[in-house]
Amino acid sequence: MNDATTHPEEAPALPPEHPTARSFEGFSEITSFIWSVADLLRGDYKQSEYGKVILPLTVLRRLDCVLERTKDKVLKVHAENKALKGNALDKLLTRTTKVSFYNTSKLTFDKLKDDPNHIAQNLNGYIKGFSENARDLFIQRFKFTEQVTRLDDADLLYQVVQKFAEVDLHPKVVPNHVMGSIFEELIRRFSEQSNETAGEHFTPREVIRLMVNLL
Repeated sequence: MNDATTHPEEAPALPPEHPTARSFEGFSEITSFIWSVADLLRGDYKQSEYGKVILPLTVLRRLDCVLERTKDKVLKVHAENKALKGNALDKLLTRTTKVSFYNTSKLTFDKLKDDPNHIAQNLNGYIKGFSENARDLFIQRFKFTEQVTRLDDADLLYQVVQKFAEVDLHPKVVPNHVMGSIFEELIRRFSEQSNETAGEHFTPREVIRLMVNLL
């Protein structure tokens, strides 16, 4: 009898939910693809700073994929119920998405790719379109808007967004436990690349807890 077991994070991934996304064979291949963004950052970012870009964009792409199927419905519900006061609209929109967050911007990663000349303005607008809990994650915790400006000034922002748009992180393709393993592996690699503290503001456990609270 063979006692060998397959780690769930190494199991082959399902075909991408999004027709324009690449297909990956599992945890290791997805992680390596995301980490390859570091090649674009090299020269403009120190190795110890890669996580300031790669980690928040991984989270952002995950949320983008989660919301994709309900996007049109959310926009319709939002447009029809703007007059609602208090947290009534918030409750209505989260009921529509079936998760604890939403985004009322018309933009997605695919649409961001379609307008390279306004990538910084559009990406910031997309982030501001999130519900407060998700928006604060990027603006207050990750301070990602600072990196948007820095990447744009270095003419890297469009390339990085385009790269992340290639990977499908929908939960049906990348289950939550695999997503958690991807975050841990990315932060482990940040640590290997630098003598500074990996993640700087986040440990893998903190990032995973934030993601679980949202999803």
